[in-house]
Amino acid sequence: MTSLSRLETDQLRRLEEMRKTFDKLRAERIRAEGEVERLTREIDEARALAKAELGTDDEVQIQSLIEEAQARNAALAEEFGVALREVETRLRQLGDER
Repeated sequence: MTSLSRLETDQLRRLEEMRKTFDKLRAERIRAEGEVERLTREIDEARALAKAELGTDDEVQIQSLIEEAQARNAALAEEFGVALREVETRLRQLGDER
């Protein structure tokens, strides 16, 4: 049996290091592919939910719906504030009449 030369030993060591790197990269690729599949399912589910609840899965339309709802909420909050001030005014007037 012949012993390996220094060059052969170095080459074997480098090949082993490359195999470890290859295995690590392969594992990362498998994890990344799994993550892509999971995220694809999640986005499909989110689109289906948006379509069911909002009638659309278009981001621009959804943003428009959100802005409309915010404007409605702001208007309703302002109306509520006006109504509260009117009630306060009436209560003060009733108190002054006594």
